[in-house]
Amino acid sequence: MNWNSWTDFFWMGGYAFYVWSSVLVTFALLAIEVLWAMNSRKIAFLWVKAQKNMVQ
Repeated sequence: MNWNSWTDFFWMGGYAFYVWSSVLVTFALLAIEVLWAMNSRKIAFLWVKAQKNMVQ
């Protein structure tokens, strides 16, 4: 598509709600995935540390 203005770009040819809501959901899910992975990593390190302390 060829947009003549920023308004045309944000309007997306009448599909703005679908396009921008899809973009928002995608970025929200990516952010949740990153936070979830960081939390899982933290839990895994704590578990390994606890297991190491149990062996000693």
